[in-house]
Amino acid sequence: MRNALIKVLLPLSFLFGDGLKSPSEFLGYDLGDHFTYHHRVVSYFEHVADAASNVKLIPYGETYEQRPLMVAVISSDENMTMLEDLRKDNLKRAGILKGKPGQKKVGIVWLSYNVHGNEANSTEAAMKTLHALADRQNRDTQKWLENTIVILDPCINPDGRDRYAHWFRMTANRWPDADPVSREHMEPWPGGRTNHYYFDLNRDWAWQTQVESESRIALYNQWLPHIHVDFHEQGVNNPYFFAPAAEPFHEYITDWQRELQYILGKNHAKYFDKNNWLYFTKEVFDLLYPSYGDTYPTYNGAIGMTYEQAGHSRGGLAIETEDGDTLTLNDRLTHHYTTGLSTIEVASEHMDKMVSEFSQFFTKGMKNPEGEYTTYVIPRTNADDKVNALKSWLDQNGISHGIASGSKSIKGFNYTTGKSSQVRVKKGDMVVSAKQPKSVLVQVLFEPQTALRDTMTYDITAWSLPYVYGVDAYAVKGDIKSTSAKQFSFIISPIVSRPYAYILPWKDIQDLKFLAFLFKHKIVTRVSEEPFSLDGKDYDAGTLVITRKGNESMGRKFDDVVNEGAIANGRRLVAAKTGFVSKGKDFGSSSMRVVKRPKIGLVSGDGVRSYAYGEVWHFFERQIEFPVTVVDSDYFNRIPKHDFDVLILPGGSHGYLNTEAMNELRHWVRAGGRLILMDSAMDRFVDQKGYGLKQFATKDEKKASEKKNKERNLAERLKSYKDRQRDGVSHSLPGAIVKVKMDNSHPLAFGYDDTYFSLKLRNRRYAYLPRGWNVGTIQDSTAIVSGFVGYKAQENFRESMVFGVEEMGRGHVVYISDNPLFRAFWYNGKLLFGNAVFIVGN
Repeated sequence: MRNALIKVLLPLSFLFGDGLKSPSEFLGYDLGDHFTYHHRVVSYFEHVADAASNVKLIPYGETYEQRPLMVAVISSDENMTMLEDLRKDNLKRAGILKGKPGQKKVGIVWLSYNVHGNEANSTEAAMKTLHALADRQNRDTQKWLENTIVILDPCINPDGRDRYAHWFRMTANRWPDADPVSREHMEPWPGGRTNHYYFDLNRDWAWQTQVESESRIALYNQWLPHIHVDFHEQGVNNPYFFAPAAEPFHEYITDWQRELQYILGKNHAKYFDKNNWLYFTKEVFDLLYPSYGDTYPTYNGAIGMTYEQAGHSRGGLAIETEDGDTLTLNDRLTHHYTTGLSTIEVASEHMDKMVSEFSQFFTKGMKNPEGEYTTYVIPRTNADDKVNALKSWLDQNGISHGIASGSKSIKGFNYTTGKSSQVRVKKGDMVVSAKQPKSVLVQVLFEPQTALRDTMTYDITAWSLPYVYGVDAYAVKGDIKSTSAKQFSFIISPIVSRPYAYILPWKDIQDLKFLAFLFKHKIVTRVSEEPFSLDGKDYDAGTLVITRKGNESMGRKFDDVVNEGAIANGRRLVAAKTGFVSKGKDFGSSSMRVVKRPKIGLVSGDGVRSYAYGEVWHFFERQIEFPVTVVDSDYFNRIPKHDFDVLILPGGSHGYLNTEAMNELRHWVRAGGRLILMDSAMDRFVDQKGYGLKQFATKDEKKASEKKNKERNLAERLKSYKDRQRDGVSHSLPGAIVKVKMDNSHPLAFGYDDTYFSLKLRNRRYAYLPRGWNVGTIQDSTAIVSGFVGYKAQENFRESMVFGVEEMGRGHVVYISDNPLFRAFWYNGKLLFGNAVFIVGN
């Protein structure tokens, strides 16, 4: 009888959650006492999923350091039994899936924690929130879950979080030291904010260049939640920020998306007021740049929001704030826990209207889209690689596209010329219609000119996809009939003959990746410095020519390796039977220059922006798969430079370079080295002995500028204090697209036309090089194509060098003032950087 009673009671105790442990019970310490390692967070989530029938874990990938990525899905038992049907019904309401949704409606709330690894309280808050949702004794949460599904991602960035957690545990005192000058509040380079490659994952939502983002967005688009919250931390003296967001709101954000932000903010304020916690709203954090954890969901129909808690990496376990209070980790996680539950509460209370407005968001996009244009056309004449890269991005983001089924003339905006005119759409062109479920995302990312309601924005202000991918495109106001899209592909078959040489036009990063493959396999390769013609086909300067001569030692393996590389990288080689060209220089000419595999050094550490370093690091390891030696700045001055063919200095102050080091670099370049200076790294070399880099071309120009600044400073002494922030905007260049004139006869610009659309990120001018090659230049502010540039910043556009090469002895200094690798999403800039590394002066 006793045994039978136990068998009955066990399931009942399980049902009411007696088997469920709190985070403190499971971890062996109270939340707030330590920063929990990621593997223990995963273990706790697995425990909760085992103990609670209303929790399901969904793994969605791994980080670069092979830590697991996962979400927990929590709802009522009834909803969990029909979870897949509810998910599909939501996609049917969005028009993503065909069919009529079921009668039952539920709200979907997605909570994302710890996208910045050193904003580490939020993963602690995630465990507390999960427990509250799984706890059967918590009547509030169980009631909300009756009509709400919660998707909880405890840590978007496990690699960065563990980097911070390990550092803090190794560094912190036995007892928390609240003194802000204590070393436990002074996180060293590179910090834990970023992922393995030092990318800011909160700027990668739309671009998905990082494995964490790519994996997460694939899952996100399978759900399309109605609310998404991105939990963050900010400076220790800024208490707490929650919705509503600051202006500028993008003009496509709906009235309902604004309204629910206010409703949520008022509900949060109720709890914060009750506890006398400080907070602020409608400041700093705007809704414009499309690749944030609030804007990307917003442009996908959700109410996307950022919540910012005081703390950040300086918070530690306890820190004294400027008002004399002590902010603890427990305080921080409690605030995030409170807004998380408050968000779910509001979602539950407004579920019907929230789901209805969500459906209307997509219905309007399909029938009556926002924006001036309704169709975007990418002509078939564009390079296949670029069109395929764009197509892959569209597919990743669930954006429908097709192929024009006929030809027609129609008035449209030409992205290349920047003008509206009659354009010819031809059969086979790629067509992206705004009349589709992802309409708003399409409009935001294709719009030629970003609509700014307020210039005080938090990030870049231009990102139009045709410029990103370097494709000719039109935006038109009418509809274009189309059929289903297909990949512009071709079958790569090995060349079975044993030709005199293999030829590959130089057009894309995929060609660069093929060259890297050849280098790794010790294939001698030539690059044509001039155009040539052979067998009725024209080839531009930069074309790769892989002759049998010079590779004799490989025997028959030569052809096997070349064909293997071509197939692996999707390259369509041309077999040349002769080196005797019909126009230009023959294959034995000195203009067919051998390019050799370079030994590359990349500088990291203090004095280098970690983002800038990470972008270069990721480029070599993940994009072209070519090894690079990383040299830290703290010993860079002590190592011999002659071992390297190329040295790359990413953006940063580079204060470690003393006079002796600058001289040593100059001598190394003169002996044949190639020094690549990227964006702000160039500032360290302005007006330095032996380098031709200057801000002003002449002394008279410098004097005139100084006089103008002096006059302006006198006038600005009478400016109003209340306008101090707006006055700073006039000097601002947060990120705009500009048209750069290119000398594509120079190796730095091989593979490009005579114009290049660059993403300009800094209000900094460099004069034309007095000796050397001004490869990419801007004449004046008419070069601005899209985005905001303050009127005072526009003065720095006059006669400026953007990309240049200075010959120094037998070597070269390459100047790249606009970073083509920024966030790894500016596809069309990657070949230019490859030219700097592998082609210029090689």
